[in-house]
Amino acid sequence: MENRESLKPFLLAFPGPLRDRLVAAVLSGEKVSTSGLLAEYEAEREELPPVGERSAVIDSDGREVAVVEVTEVRVLPLGAVSLRHALDEGEGHTSVAGWREAHEAFWHGEEMREALGDPEFTVDDDTMIVAERFRVVERLG
Repeated sequence: MENRESLKPFLLAFPGPLRDRLVAAVLSGEKVSTSGLLAEYEAEREELPPVGERSAVIDSDGREVAVVEVTEVRVLPLGAVSLRHALDEGEGHTSVAGWREAHEAFWHGEEMREALGDPEFTVDDDTMIVAERFRVVERLG
């Protein structure tokens, strides 16, 4: 690995099979967008990423596998997610409904509820999400 400054981690899902699939989709170029809960940023007291920020994609083994650059950040209600965004997530969804079903299952999962500190957390059309677009600028390893 080249001598470069340390990058903020770009984490997709939690370590395990889902993260592995998402990282593979980033590396293949299929995944160029992602969605997170605004509530998660707030719970972690984390700033939204600025356009141009570069981060290191981390795989389930904790290795840096690529560098991505944020090209767009939007905060919008869950009910306003477009088909283009759903398709660009590269997870094989062909409709917003399918994309949303998969994301609700993740966001309503035990790991996310624990991360948010709310065992009853649920989303609805008005739940604010952070929709990010990015591009791979370097593959590592």
